[in-house]
Amino acid sequence: MANIKEIARIAGVSVTTVSRVLNDHPYVSKDKRAAVQNTIEQLNYTRNMNAVHLITGRTKTIAVVMPYISLFYFSVIMEGLAHEALLSQYRLILCQTDYRSEEEIKVLDMLRNKEIDGVVIVSTALKPEVIEEYTIYGPIVTCQDSGERSFSSVYIEHYSAFRHGLQYLSDKGHRKIGCCMGRKLGSSNSIRLSAFHDFLAESDFPFQEEWMIFDCLNEEDGAEVLHRLLNMTERPDAIIVTGDHVAAGLIIEAGKHHIRIPEDLAVIGFDNQPIGRLLGLTTIDNQLFEMGAAAFRIIHGQITGDGGGQPIYRKLDYHIIERSTV
Repeated sequence: MANIKEIARIAGVSVTTVSRVLNDHPYVSKDKRAAVQNTIEQLNYTRNMNAVHLITGRTKTIAVVMPYISLFYFSVIMEGLAHEALLSQYRLILCQTDYRSEEEIKVLDMLRNKEIDGVVIVSTALKPEVIEEYTIYGPIVTCQDSGERSFSSVYIEHYSAFRHGLQYLSDKGHRKIGCCMGRKLGSSNSIRLSAFHDFLAESDFPFQEEWMIFDCLNEEDGAEVLHRLLNMTERPDAIIVTGDHVAAGLIIEAGKHHIRIPEDLAVIGFDNQPIGRLLGLTTIDNQLFEMGAAAFRIIHGQITGDGGGQPIYRKLDYHIIERSTV
């Protein structure tokens, strides 16, 4: 089996030059690079990546933990991660966990076992204290605010963003406001729920338990929300929905039942998804693509040493995009 010494001899270059070509080092002339690459192809040379990992101490691989791959929220964050990973010639391992703690621990164990260089956690069922235990094995970045921890984070302030949306509805004259969210016990939705209760109480707005609807993830769930509203004796005149796909399903179904948007029901969404733009949905843009891109840049910098050794906490801005549904 060929080795780099034989490649160097046949190509007429030094072993160092062969190593630089194999590692895609920029400081190699075109002629020498072509000679090495031709020789590699001629000898059908294949690198022993396990040996490379032992020598460099890196796998050039990052694991990404997310509960589901089918939801737009997570797929856009993944798109941002993948964009930056491609630029840096890094591989991503996508680990779908369904919010199962044991599955998330398996991924963190990969970091401990040096199978990967770092972990990006998009959304998790684990407590921050559990994640912190693994930071001694390598860099970890989360896409949610866990406070000042030994791991880095990229996030938006869900409390402020949700209150901003509620205030926007209030400024438009709405007082009977409902909300539609995903997992009730999810960390982000728990924060949003606190914002909802606080805002209604401080504004002295009416509150009804049935105006809070949970476990809504897709367009079909949004359509079901509309049916639940229709069956209420008294229903809200506005609703804030944490996902444009869910809001889109609600709006489409409302049209079938002659419910006018926004005259009969005002709707504001989250995430600024393409389907929302098509339907003219007023929404809150929380920079999901940039969240993923920033998470990769942070973890890559910590792997290479360019980002320093301290955790980085980056808060992203959000803003309301005014369209026609409020």
